[in-house]
Amino acid sequence: MKVTSLLFTFTMIGLLQACSTGNGNDPIQQVDDAIPVSTIPLQKEAIDVEIQTSGLFTTDDETNLSFKTGGIIEKIYVKEGDAVKKNQVLATLNLTEIAAQVKQAKLGFEKANRDYTRAENLYKDSVATLEQFQNAKTAMQVAQQQVEAAEFNLSYSQIRANKDGFVLRKMANEGQVISAGTTVLQINGAANKLWKMKVGVSDREWSRISIGDEALLQSDAFPEKVMKAIVSRKSEGSDVMNGTFNIDLSLTESNDQLASGLFGTAIIKTSKKQEGWRIPYAALLDGNAKHGYVFTSNDLKTVERVNVVVGSIERNEVIVISGLAEKKHLIVSGSAYLKDGSSIRANQ
Repeated sequence: MKVTSLLFTFTMIGLLQACSTGNGNDPIQQVDDAIPVSTIPLQKEAIDVEIQTSGLFTTDDETNLSFKTGGIIEKIYVKEGDAVKKNQVLATLNLTEIAAQVKQAKLGFEKANRDYTRAENLYKDSVATLEQFQNAKTAMQVAQQQVEAAEFNLSYSQIRANKDGFVLRKMANEGQVISAGTTVLQINGAANKLWKMKVGVSDREWSRISIGDEALLQSDAFPEKVMKAIVSRKSEGSDVMNGTFNIDLSLTESNDQLASGLFGTAIIKTSKKQEGWRIPYAALLDGNAKHGYVFTSNDLKTVERVNVVVGSIERNEVIVISGLAEKKHLIVSGSAYLKDGSSIRANQ
């Protein structure tokens, strides 16, 4: 019995030693350090680019109205928001001074006309010289032009509407002394109900936009209403105030609900397609409007961290325009545990 027990003991010791010194294929020694990830194939394509921006609604014919001559404002007949008709009198100056100037010009013309008539008769009698006659005629013509100028100024001592529309702003008050050309009223031609939105875009966005591109507009005042528009104008230079390029989006249908100065958002659908890759937003790490990085894999065994250039960000997708050439697979989940060169176990 003792011999049998000893044999059994030595046998168990040998088995334990064999287990502890097994080769690398022993299940006890195997450790799977591959990180599970999900991937999608990468494929370059021609992408329709949408540019999101914002701006203010306005009309293309806003006009600042002023008096041609300076003076005291006698009466302003309208207030902000009033509808006006073409040629309607909106404001007048006190005419005491300008009427006196007209009377003075007429008196000057009457004297010059008498002088001309006298010089003409004397010239016919060979008493006055040709030069004296010509000088009298010129003085009479100058006086006549002064009358016309004074009467013209008198007619523009009142402000009339140059179109049907609405008063946007009143910038002066009755009794105020103003100089010539100072804006008193601002009106627009909104009566025709043709509106546009002025928006600002970056230089890269400006290069993708073409005249005639379609756009969809919305305003917080009418969040349920989507308005169709087209790009009607592109500025040829940047705005010196903010460095952006101005784009005009003209509504394709009339709209009687808008008001000048309403804030709105726009999505411009550019006709110029862009070569790039559509990737899920979650796959982009440390991303901003221009740059970020992603993890890719060509063999589905190891990953590579790749810096990319972002073209635009749209809802749940990111448009990448550079950095993914010759890359086959994109890591879309599990990226938080990865670093450059990490081993992976891909679940496509």
